[in-house]
Amino acid sequence: MRLFIKDHLSLIVFNIIQLLVVLMVFWFDGYDHGWTAFYAFFLGAFLLLCFILYRYFTLRSYYESLSNPSVDPPEARPKTIAAVPAALQRLLVVQFQHYQGKLRVWERKQQEHLTFMNHWVHQMKTPLSVIELIVQNTDDPENESISEEADRLRQGLDMVLYMARLETFAQDFHVEQIELRKLVHEVIQENKRSFIRNYVYPAIEIDERYKVESDAKWLRFMLQQILSNAIKYSAGTRTQIKVNAYEKGSDIVLTVRDQGAGIPKTDLTRVFQPFFTGENGRVYKESTGMGLYLVRTIAEKMQHEVAIESVVGEGTIVYITFHNTMHQNMLD
Repeated sequence: MRLFIKDHLSLIVFNIIQLLVVLMVFWFDGYDHGWTAFYAFFLGAFLLLCFILYRYFTLRSYYESLSNPSVDPPEARPKTIAAVPAALQRLLVVQFQHYQGKLRVWERKQQEHLTFMNHWVHQMKTPLSVIELIVQNTDDPENESISEEADRLRQGLDMVLYMARLETFAQDFHVEQIELRKLVHEVIQENKRSFIRNYVYPAIEIDERYKVESDAKWLRFMLQQILSNAIKYSAGTRTQIKVNAYEKGSDIVLTVRDQGAGIPKTDLTRVFQPFFTGENGRVYKESTGMGLYLVRTIAEKMQHEVAIESVVGEGTIVYITFHNTMHQNMLD
């Protein structure tokens, strides 16, 4: 109603001024029958009101759709008999159908791209496994660098694979009760060679009774990314990377603490942005800026919380908070 009045306000004002001008012309010409002039003005205003009401009832659905935009397709909106609104609705239908067609083409191409990426990653893992097997069966010290690059390649392939799977996260998500210490120990074992090569040492301080509700596969990937960063930025320090957990109300908080280079305060607010590497990225050239972004994205999808604290030269702490967890000491 308000939009209709705004749209027709100029027409109403123009007609009233036009009626007054006509009456003034007759008045200056010597016509002095006031009641007749008033009746003429009233009749003109009445006809204007009838026209406005007719316009309102024929265009009401049109103005309501403009006042209350919705995501319903144009075909589902009420029809109107007025020529211009009907033409506009037909235009919207054509544009919407064109948009839907382009969207379906884009979705098909996107799905083809994701399928290709998944197949490509799995194909690359086969020769990578062969390389790792060959390196493991030889004692040549020169193979150490090959093993290190193979580990980096595997981590990169896993990142690509999980990045592609984010698009279908709901279909690849299974909540279960996870023994936190056991999962952390498995991830550390998978990174054992990386710990040894970089002269840092893991330390687990997690109560065996702690259990959290999450997806083991996605949580394993999150811990892999966090530990990979901790190892990379504390390489050669001969310090410990401590992984512990504690209760916070009904939640459990998992922390990963390193004593490495740390993150500048100006970069802390941006470390979860995609492709952001910051000042450390200029020193550690292999940084992609995607690890913590994926960690935050996956955590949000699983309704966990991720936070980070860091001091340059002292190290970094990453917190993962598990809500609505089930741990054994609550049942005792």
